[in-house]
Amino acid sequence: MLSRRADYEPALDVAAAQPMLAQTLDWAAINSGTTNLAGLATIAGKLVDAFSALPGKIGLRDADPVEAILPDGAVRPVARGQNLHLAVRPGAPVQILLTGHMDTVYAADHAFQAIARLDDGRINGPGVADMKSGLSIMLAALTGLETSPLRDRVGYEVVINSDEETGSHGSAGLIARAARGKAAALTYEPSATPDGLLAGARPGSGNFSIVVTGRSAHAGRNPEDGRNAILAAADLALRLAKAAGPRLSVNPARIEGGSPNNVVPDHAVLRVNLRPSTPEDELRATSHIRSAIAMVAAAHDVTIHSHGGFARPPKPLDPAAERLFALVRECGATLGQTIGWAPSGGVCDGNNIAAAGVAVVDTMGARGGAIHSADEFLIPESLAERAMLSTLVLLELAERGQS
Repeated sequence: MLSRRADYEPALDVAAAQPMLAQTLDWAAINSGTTNLAGLATIAGKLVDAFSALPGKIGLRDADPVEAILPDGAVRPVARGQNLHLAVRPGAPVQILLTGHMDTVYAADHAFQAIARLDDGRINGPGVADMKSGLSIMLAALTGLETSPLRDRVGYEVVINSDEETGSHGSAGLIARAARGKAAALTYEPSATPDGLLAGARPGSGNFSIVVTGRSAHAGRNPEDGRNAILAAADLALRLAKAAGPRLSVNPARIEGGSPNNVVPDHAVLRVNLRPSTPEDELRATSHIRSAIAMVAAAHDVTIHSHGGFARPPKPLDPAAERLFALVRECGATLGQTIGWAPSGGVCDGNNIAAAGVAVVDTMGARGGAIHSADEFLIPESLAERAMLSTLVLLELAERGQS
């Protein structure tokens, strides 16, 4: 356990005293589903105003181009919101990256829009845990850091993106650039469990839209002249699923396309998600996809084009990550908090940061649960807990120079 230094106390107190609950409720009242560009613009403006209290250069960055595959196989550009970027003391000897996201999974027309206080003290609402509260904790910790004499030893970049919930396709480049040269990174996803467990190793995640083009024909007069795209897509789904195992999950999620019952269908799109445990498993999964596509194309005499890829690389716990997790645990013990971690099947921007070679703890946000559902909840007392934890981690990184 770290010895709790008296000169850290003022910064910890400042962090804990920030109006995190009020900010969380204010920000969660704004629908910011990934596709709600107006809502994202509103919350982005509020976040710029709030984070402008910190020193440094702040601004909104346009998203990189993003494309989607329509059910008919056409490629369509998809608009994404702007991303907040803040850089503070880029010349300081210790450089840290802090990330979060302003978007939620709840679209503007989703039924779950209201915030409610539950009888047990928890708060139910869209994004209260994932992750409007995490953004308030990040800001509180940085506010505390800025009151410490150690602040001049540490610089940081903050990225708050607008499309994390759909894979960060428009913001991955910004995150990768911000990760360069960083000693460590903290991401403010909510805890993995309501008792505060951190997510350790994560699998990667790849989403693929595989377009199958066959040949139409009359289903009664000359079906032998047709090439059934639906049948080929189903065969491909089964072949891909055969690769599933303890180190790779495969989820064929949807087949779109088809035709009237009296026509051999000449078009289909297979949507599939794969989650490899390690980079080596990702390579094997990529090879399996290519092999399965080649075999199905030959067996059914169809043309197949694959779109998408592994936007979230696997995030194993390497020695640098283990040291950073150990530091977080030590800081927690100093504050009377029990910190543990376990592997998680979910993915987030922490995957991308780890792939850039930077140690990251990506569940530094609030304690809560039931995320991505109408039962999502926040445990309010965790706001001060987690703000103090982050502040102490930042101060220790400033003092030590690395994780």
